[in-house]
Amino acid sequence: MTGIDDLLSMLDVDKTNENEFTGLSITIGSPNVFGGQVLAQSINAAYKSIKNNRVLHSLHAYFLEPGHLEIPIVYKVTEMRNGGSFSTRRVTALQNDKTIFILAASFHKEEEGFEHQMDLKTAVKQPEELLSWEDMLEQMGDFLPGKLKAFLEIERPIDFKPTMIVNPLDKEDLPPLNQVWFRVKGDAKELDLSTKQEILTYISDYNILNATLYPNGSKANFGNMQMASLDHSMWFFRDFDLSDWLLYDMDSPNSFGARGFARGHIYTREGKLVASVAQEGLMRPIKKNR
Repeated sequence: MTGIDDLLSMLDVDKTNENEFTGLSITIGSPNVFGGQVLAQSINAAYKSIKNNRVLHSLHAYFLEPGHLEIPIVYKVTEMRNGGSFSTRRVTALQNDKTIFILAASFHKEEEGFEHQMDLKTAVKQPEELLSWEDMLEQMGDFLPGKLKAFLEIERPIDFKPTMIVNPLDKEDLPPLNQVWFRVKGDAKELDLSTKQEILTYISDYNILNATLYPNGSKANFGNMQMASLDHSMWFFRDFDLSDWLLYDMDSPNSFGARGFARGHIYTREGKLVASVAQEGLMRPIKKNR
């Protein structure tokens, strides 16, 4: 995928039966289906069952099995509730009749109410001052570990600019913090809110587990760990513009028992909080054969 049109085509699932849809997969450089893709396709399927203009405000999901890239994913949507203000949907994703993923999503009618938000606690470098993943590959590609270089060589419809470049060769313990600016490639100005939420959900599964690795960077890295998303929750607060840069501000309060917990907040350039994310991931050290 090279731009937003490719991303939108992939995220839009096809209706095959009543409340049943099918989606195809595109690799992001890992051997299994990217969790953000399954999340976003599930939301796309759930939105197709919403007829009263309600807007997604939260989702909670579990990844049960690795997804196979070559097998279509079937999404079955169950209408759990249509109340006076909220509609709830359950989405089950299957491959070869085996459940690989489950999601609950809640949609809310537009209402007025009180407002506040937590602001960013620290000053952040602006994206114009930073290198993108593509810049890093161009400038440092010959010095990067093979797996990292191969990952960065995959064409993506999103630009990422981390505020701090971590050298994996330093093997240094760092604070459990991670900040990444991101923006879609292409014209995103005319997208409706539901489509923007699907794209934001897709992007939210990138980068977040890095914060769980940093405090153990002297011992742990992507080469000696088995890592995978176990669950994913997300809350949507305000509208946003995907054609400008958004900041994903992440931290990890805890890792223990081969699992790491991370959370993130997504802000506009002006500091408006648009969404929050929480995820627990598998962090299993790979044992070497003796």
